[in-house]
Amino acid sequence: MHIKEKTVISCEDLHRSYKIGKSAVQVLNGIHLNINRGEKVFLCGASGAGKTTLLYSLAGLEKPKKGKVIIEGTNLYALSRRKQAAFRNETLGYIFQNYFLLPELTALENVMIPGMIAKQDVEEKARKLLESVGLGQRADHLPAELSGGESQRVAIARALVNSPSILFADEPTGNLDSKNGRDIIDLLFQMSNATQTTLVIVTHDQELAKLGDRIIQIKDGKILD
Repeated sequence: MHIKEKTVISCEDLHRSYKIGKSAVQVLNGIHLNINRGEKVFLCGASGAGKTTLLYSLAGLEKPKKGKVIIEGTNLYALSRRKQAAFRNETLGYIFQNYFLLPELTALENVMIPGMIAKQDVEEKARKLLESVGLGQRADHLPAELSGGESQRVAIARALVNSPSILFADEPTGNLDSKNGRDIIDLLFQMSNATQTTLVIVTHDQELAKLGDRIIQIKDGKILD
């Protein structure tokens, strides 16, 4: 089925700065960006370029000092904090470099968390997602019993349990060797292709970034043309 291109993420004139002592460090300096449905976009740049801050601003995790972020037609930062949190949980998925699995919960229980927050019964779906990421037999294992690659697969399943339209990933392969890292990117791409989920991924790995639809290079808080 052909799905017409549609902008699902739009940001206008994003600025973000941090205070270090008495000085202000400008991290985002007037970012304009549009991302289409189903697009696989990689944010790249040197350490300190602003790529993670941009991801967090687009993902509703870090409010910019100036500018707008429009997701699926919603002006994200115009919402109350409570409505922002509900919107993030229902519409967006997140994967982080350090997995952030709760150590006292099984793989299955970790995957179910976003659904439980939304007061939905997602156990069956969570089991199917674990099977789809190759961990059906590991559902009752604790994070301490999983490898790094397995933990990241659990994190992917967790990010997908509420069927987000957009998935944000911050260095999702950063703690993995090259083979496991490539496997994780391949898995994300397979799931994106199957569901038209938009992917926005921060990486320092230019070879991985070449696998996407578009590389956005960031330097000194600006997008390079």
